[in-house]
Amino acid sequence: MPAESPANSTDIERTPLDKLKAALVTPIRAMRWRYLPLLMIYYAYGALGLVAIAEAFWIKDALSFTPAELAAIAVWLTLPWTIKMVFGQLADSVPIFGSQRRAYVLIGASLVATGLIILAGAAGGWITLASKNALYVTAQLLIVIGIVLQDVIADAMTTEVVDRVRADGSPRPEAEVQRELGLVQVLGRLALWSGILSVAGLSGWLAQIYSYETVFLFGLAVPATSLTGAMLVRLDGTAPKPIDWRILGGGLLFGAAVLAIGLGGVPFGQELVFVISLTVIALMLFRIAEDVDEVHRKRIFYAALVIFLFRASPGVGEGYRWFTIDVLGFDEGFYGTLAQIGAGLSLAGAWLFSDVITRKPIPQVLLWLTIVGTVLSLPSIGLALRLDQWTEMTFGFGARTIAFIDTTVTAPFAELSMIPALTLVAINAPSGRRATWFALMASLMNVALVAGQLQTKYLNLLFEVDRGSYVNLAALTIAAVTIGFVVPVAGILAFGRRAT
Repeated sequence: MPAESPANSTDIERTPLDKLKAALVTPIRAMRWRYLPLLMIYYAYGALGLVAIAEAFWIKDALSFTPAELAAIAVWLTLPWTIKMVFGQLADSVPIFGSQRRAYVLIGASLVATGLIILAGAAGGWITLASKNALYVTAQLLIVIGIVLQDVIADAMTTEVVDRVRADGSPRPEAEVQRELGLVQVLGRLALWSGILSVAGLSGWLAQIYSYETVFLFGLAVPATSLTGAMLVRLDGTAPKPIDWRILGGGLLFGAAVLAIGLGGVPFGQELVFVISLTVIALMLFRIAEDVDEVHRKRIFYAALVIFLFRASPGVGEGYRWFTIDVLGFDEGFYGTLAQIGAGLSLAGAWLFSDVITRKPIPQVLLWLTIVGTVLSLPSIGLALRLDQWTEMTFGFGARTIAFIDTTVTAPFAELSMIPALTLVAINAPSGRRATWFALMASLMNVALVAGQLQTKYLNLLFEVDRGSYVNLAALTIAAVTIGFVVPVAGILAFGRRAT
């Protein structure tokens, strides 16, 4: 009988305390100085939440959009994420002033800053070139494009910072490379949630103390952060690759088609764009995946399908937030407190579960997250049904306590689903086309978010909710939670085995 390997023996002999220690120290030991630029980009993305609560209250108070209209706008604002392949191909093949990375970070930061200035001008009344509704949409579009551009660079760097060879030129073991790729993804998620954590409570407290205009101007510190990271460390260490015009040209044509449909008011334009985008991205993925062997290609396909169905879950929409403000009395400060607690626990969850989550099959991870997420959605349904009135009379605690407990319990699971997915993408990224590959896979995942936003729009049209009118909110919430459970579980059961 063969002797037991040391690795297996170690795994068996590890106590729960040993595993907890490993979970705590693994991200710290994994950190490298060369990771800093990409981590600061992810951090800045999370820190953009500094303006989130001010923005939400300003939309409710100053704009005239309904929840259904906001869901429709969210569909259009998600679309720049679906053409990441254009930015990825440009970053791989078109240096700007000799730079394939730093210059793109600078452009992205400038777009985010411009969007924040427009929001401040609209809120303060010193930009009057268009209505507040139009200025809001313009600002959001600039911010989204800026974030997408920087995100493409950070995604590409998550694969570029991992050495494939040792100092002596010999290749590193594949398992070692894959492990580091996974840990870089973990660090990226931790940086993102560190950004969210650092501003979560502050976002609510600032919105309560200062004008919305001032909070939007405070937000300019966020693009300055990502730009600082880009300036600290040399980023441009890869040689430009020839432009793949089937990818770049197809992406540009797709973007032009989306713009024409959006501006032309084509009936069912958002649905048409969704079908076109899904088709275009699938064809481009097939094109670039020609370099991946058939076994990995099939595994990626089914894993992407399962993740797609998981991420396509609908939300309730802004009507629920307005209900908590108008009926339950939640103010900016309380939302800031909930955000601070949620961000802290989300970061702790990503940190503690990172070592385990990178070792488990994607379908298994998503199945448990779907079940847990559905169970933990029950308090939201309870609040929509006004069960807080009964708990107040019976047990002495009401809506704020329920919301506080709900946030405390659900937050640790918030960011776990993308870690194994991003690890799978990073492992299979083709050399020389990593930015394009990552952008395409991310585009596919973001098309899933478009599907979710479309469902949110349909649900808000079916169960109409508006400022001061919340009769249909309970039915809307139950419908969204039910769909968010049934669709992912069906996909996991049908395709999960083929994704592992």
